[in-house]
Amino acid sequence: MVFSFPSCSASAPRIHFKIGGSRLSDTSPVPLHVRTYRAHSIAVTSCKSEFPIDNWSFAGGSRFAVRPQIATISISRRCSQVHASWLATSQIASSVFTLGTVAVLPFYTLMVVAPKAELTKKSMESGIPYIVLGLLYAYLLYLSWTPDTWRLIFANKYMLPELSGIAKMFANEMTLASAWIHLLAIDLFAARQVFHDGLENQIETRHSVSLCLFFCPIGLVTHFITKALTKNTSKHGL
Repeated sequence: MVFSFPSCSASAPRIHFKIGGSRLSDTSPVPLHVRTYRAHSIAVTSCKSEFPIDNWSFAGGSRFAVRPQIATISISRRCSQVHASWLATSQIASSVFTLGTVAVLPFYTLMVVAPKAELTKKSMESGIPYIVLGLLYAYLLYLSWTPDTWRLIFANKYMLPELSGIAKMFANEMTLASAWIHLLAIDLFAARQVFHDGLENQIETRHSVSLCLFFCPIGLVTHFITKALTKNTSKHGL
């Protein structure tokens, strides 16, 4: 008769048998070992160093009761901390990304919907949105900065950036979020310049301001084209 138990450890188990009033011990150095006791072959492996087996009886058939000791699994605290840190970093980047995007939308809305309103003029004269975006950018830059940042930015032997290095740097969510805040601040500043120039020269700027939100260079181009066309039309008295 063979009794087999699954093994979880390569450590040598210590098995105690009590058969017919006699106590037998096995200190096999291998996980799976076979011993023969009174013509009964018993194969035993254990997940713990002690695997008690009691109440053996061969009268009227063989029976036994096993009390396995359940092994406990401990999760590495360090792995948990790394995962928690990564999750917190990802949440910060996502939150600041959303906050920055939502924060600039009211200013664009005012410049497009009510460009000549006093509220719009006062809002665009304020430096508060740029200070807030600048602080958010500095915070994300601080969190994303690593010893390899300078090496990735100035990867070229002439101390010039390379596309491959920039791509590796922006693979980090925190770095990407900081770049997005950087773009929001610059785009809003450019849109404000277009807006003020339009008020000063009485030029339509709503289309150019709208483009500055996500396509700032194109918005600047359309503003200069609009300005040139407006001046040309004024010269001809049209």
